[in-house]
Amino acid sequence: MPVSQEANVLQASVFVDRFLNELRENNAAVFVGAGMSRVAGFVDWAGLLANVASDLGLDVTREQDLVSVGQYYVNDNAGNRHGLNQLLIDEFSDLPEPSENHKILARLPIRTYWTTNYDRLIEKALEAVGKRVDFKYINEQLATTRYGHDVILYKMHGDIERPDIAVLTKDDYEKYHLTHGPFINALSGHLVDTTFLFLGFSFSDPNLDYILSRIRVSYREHQRRHYCVTKRRTRQPGETEADFEYQARRQLLTIADLRRFNINTVLVNDYADITNLLQQIENRFRRCTVFISGSANDYGSWGKEATENFVARLASELINKNYRITTGFGLGIGGPLIAGAVQQIYSSRRRSIEDQLVIRPFWPFPLEVTNTSERQRTFNRYREELISQAGIGVFILGNRVDASGATVNADGVRAEFRLARELGLYLIPIGASGFIAKELWNEVEADLATYYPAATDHVRDLLQQIGAPVAQPIDVLDPLLLLIDELGKE
Repeated sequence: MPVSQEANVLQASVFVDRFLNELRENNAAVFVGAGMSRVAGFVDWAGLLANVASDLGLDVTREQDLVSVGQYYVNDNAGNRHGLNQLLIDEFSDLPEPSENHKILARLPIRTYWTTNYDRLIEKALEAVGKRVDFKYINEQLATTRYGHDVILYKMHGDIERPDIAVLTKDDYEKYHLTHGPFINALSGHLVDTTFLFLGFSFSDPNLDYILSRIRVSYREHQRRHYCVTKRRTRQPGETEADFEYQARRQLLTIADLRRFNINTVLVNDYADITNLLQQIENRFRRCTVFISGSANDYGSWGKEATENFVARLASELINKNYRITTGFGLGIGGPLIAGAVQQIYSSRRRSIEDQLVIRPFWPFPLEVTNTSERQRTFNRYREELISQAGIGVFILGNRVDASGATVNADGVRAEFRLARELGLYLIPIGASGFIAKELWNEVEADLATYYPAATDHVRDLLQQIGAPVAQPIDVLDPLLLLIDELGKE
C-alpha cells in the first residue's frame, strides 16, 4: 500500500494520549454507528434490508446505496412504508445486552452522545451504571431538559419507539434539513466545540456528510480535531485478491479524505482491539485519580505533626501534578489531606475543588438506615462508588481505638484495600508508616507478581523505598510520587 496513504493512519498510542486529555478537560463526545450495535447482536443496515432487497429482486451484498433500497421498497408499495416500520419493530424491539464497548463508554465521563441507531443499547448501558439519560429523537425534545440528567443522547435518525418517523428512506434523508433542522444545528455546534470519537461508523451517511461539509467550509484550517476507530479491511471468504486490494485501497483513500474534516483514523486489526483501546483509555483515566485511605489515632514513630505535614504535602503535590483525589476522610488523615489539597487548588486556580477533590466520609455512616443488612448494602455501594473512580490507591497508617481503649489496626482500611483490589486499582500501602499499612505492604511485597504483574525494576525499587523505615515521613514523599507517576503511565 502506498506509504503516502498509510501515513494518514493515526497511531493508537497517540490517539489514546490525545483523547485521554480531552476526557480530562471534559471536552469529549461519542458518535456511535451501526457497527456498535452489530457487535452486540443487532443487524446492521445490510442485514435489516436483506429481505427487502430480495423482495425487490436485488442482492443486498451488491448494493452500495442502501438508503435507496429502502426507498425502492416504499415506491414499490405505492408510497406506503408500513412494512419498513414493522421491520424496525421486529428487528430492534428485543434488547440484547450492551457490548463491552458500550459498557466502557458508559463508565467514562462523557456527557454527550450522538447516534444514528434506533436501538436502546446506549441508554441501557448508561442506566446500568446509574446515569440519568436525557435522550432526544424529535425536535420538540431539544427544547426540554430532564432534571438532574448526567448525559444527553441525541438520536438523529429516530428511536424504535416511533418507527413511523424514523429516518430510513431516501425521501427522509432528502428532507432531513427541513424536518430535522434543529438536530443539524445542535450537531454542528458540538462538532465545532467538542472532540468526537466515532465508533462503528462508516461515514456513508449523507446527513453527517452535509454537516461536516458545512463546518469545513466555515472553519477551513481551524476545524476541531476528531477521531475514528475502525477495523482494517481484511480479505473476506471467497473474495479475490484483486477485489480485496481494491477495497483496502478504497479504505485508505476514505481515511485520507476524512482528514479534510480533521477526523483522524485509527485502524485496528480486530474488533477486540477496539475494546482494548477503550480499556486503555478507561484505565489510564482512572489512574488520574488517587484514592487515599488511612486513619490515625496513634501516629506511631512518625509523630502527629510530621505525619500531618506529610499528608498535606502529598495532597498538595498530587493536585499540583493535576491528579484528582478521592478520600473517605479517615480520622487523623482527612483534615491535613483536605487542607493540603484545597490550599494548592486555590493557589493554582487551574481547576475547581469539585473537579479535583471528592470527599465522602465513611464514618459515622448515617444511622437513619436502621435495617442492619440494608444499611450495610447501602454503605458498601457508597464506599464502592467512591473507590471505583480511582485507578491508584494509597494506604497510610491505619489504626483505631477499640472498645477497651487500646490502639488496634483499622479493619476499615483493610476492607478498603480489599475492595480497591477487586475494582482493579494499583495498590500502594506506605509500609513505612506502620500499623495496617505495614501489614498490607508486606502482603504486596510477598506476592508482587499478582499485585504488579508488569512491574519494572524501577517500580520494585520505589515500592521498597516506601516500605523501609524512615526517620521522617517526608522522606517517603519523593519515591511515592514517582511511583504514582509510573503507574499512571501504564
